[in-house]
Amino acid sequence: MARRPLPRILSNGSAQIARSRELARTAADSATDVLHPLITITRGLRRLAAAGGRKWAATPKDRRGPLLFLVASVILVVALVPYGPLLAAITLMAAAAWTGRQPVSPEPTGPDEAQIQRLQSLYEALVPYFSTAEDPSPLYAHAGDWEKAFPTHDFDDDGRVSRLLVRYPAYFTDGEAESRARIEQLLHAKSGRGREYHFDWDEEGNELTVTVLPPLPTDIAAQRFVTSPGETVLGFTDPADVQRTLPLTYGEEQRDVPPVVWRTGIRSTEPHLLIAGDPGSGTTTLVRSIALQALQYGDVVIVEGGGTGEYACLTGRNGVLAVESGLAGALASLEWAAHETERRLISANRARQAGHPAPDDTKNPLWILLDRPSALGHFVAADGRNDPQALLQVPLRHGRAAGVTVVIAEQFEDLEALSEAVRQHTRARVVLGTASPVQLEAVLGAPPHTTPTRDVPPGRGYARLGAGPVLRLQVPATPDPYDDATSETHRRAVLDLLPERTTPAEANPVPAEAAVAEG
Repeated sequence: MARRPLPRILSNGSAQIARSRELARTAADSATDVLHPLITITRGLRRLAAAGGRKWAATPKDRRGPLLFLVASVILVVALVPYGPLLAAITLMAAAAWTGRQPVSPEPTGPDEAQIQRLQSLYEALVPYFSTAEDPSPLYAHAGDWEKAFPTHDFDDDGRVSRLLVRYPAYFTDGEAESRARIEQLLHAKSGRGREYHFDWDEEGNELTVTVLPPLPTDIAAQRFVTSPGETVLGFTDPADVQRTLPLTYGEEQRDVPPVVWRTGIRSTEPHLLIAGDPGSGTTTLVRSIALQALQYGDVVIVEGGGTGEYACLTGRNGVLAVESGLAGALASLEWAAHETERRLISANRARQAGHPAPDDTKNPLWILLDRPSALGHFVAADGRNDPQALLQVPLRHGRAAGVTVVIAEQFEDLEALSEAVRQHTRARVVLGTASPVQLEAVLGAPPHTTPTRDVPPGRGYARLGAGPVLRLQVPATPDPYDDATSETHRRAVLDLLPERTTPAEANPVPAEAAVAEG
């Protein structure tokens, strides 16, 4: 026996009920909007009546008679005045509308109890440093008023200080680096570790502004940067420290990020660069990034002292004159670079004396990139040969006039092995990885105005170009594309920037995985 279908009202009843509920909700919202003035006035009349009842209950019994007589007299006068009842009704409705409005609760202003306790703790911790017994009216005193010392303060969602303006007495020795370092270390510890703080000292106004810096982006991959010839992007920093941004690609989106741009060439005041860091801090990544940018406009000679094959992807490429990791090849390449620098100087000088422009073969920039030259120095000392750093004196001293740029990357433990010529002529400095304040000041020549975190990502550090300020730095991710640990996104980004090969692939063997990725 065939089953009879359910009635239509039962089969789609749930849908009709849902539509009915939606219509009822919409009608209720519309009615609330239309009747909102009436609801407000009714609420106001009820509140006025309640206030009148409370006033009548609070009136003594012996005064209620005169009060009734006064109210009756007012009503009589209003009734006899022309348009009196109408004006009275309008006044009553206006008072009811004003009384019946929903008051907006004011947002709480000022810090809460936990935040006040944190500020009081900071204040008490600064008392030994910002007070003396001879001060008749000290700004800092035990159990004192922290509001005068901290006029401006902001907190993050976790209740920790995100920005703080600290006032201190004029007799504090803010011109001494040790005194400032003690205060910065104290504020860093008391405000919460694990974050980077920027300290802005206003010595004229006796004020210190402490600001929590957001972490620098670590997802910037190697790509073509919008720069002019002679400009090299070392990395990226905070927006407040530079007046320029670069459009960068993040997958399908695009953002503007402030860069740290290093300018080289004849008019550069810092023609050579020194990079320092611990193993795994990203020094080789930065050298590889510089090499990819330098190949757009010039030639590159790479000398790798560590012999790990980190620059195998550049071997045989257009513009790469040599990639040497052996002792003999490194010495030969550096000796050629010294002779090439002299040749360029002589050719340019002869053309200048003859009243002609410089020859074209002297205008093409030449980059000499050395990764860990101290490792070669150990082999040279064992072999009885000259130190390869001695061959760098001519490119370092005369490289700016000849269009030759030297980039040296070295580890902290071997910085003492660098020659005096390298120390003197590499005025652009970069420090990557975890470093103590003493190491930072020794390499950069000045302490940073921020407190570094304990754990930093690869490629994170500080940069200082000549006598400029110390800037936070994050190097763009430029890993070795032949490394198995490299992600496919970063591998493809580096391979897309490599120039074409000028030698057969058989002469420069690469791993099978890299050959497949390179296409």
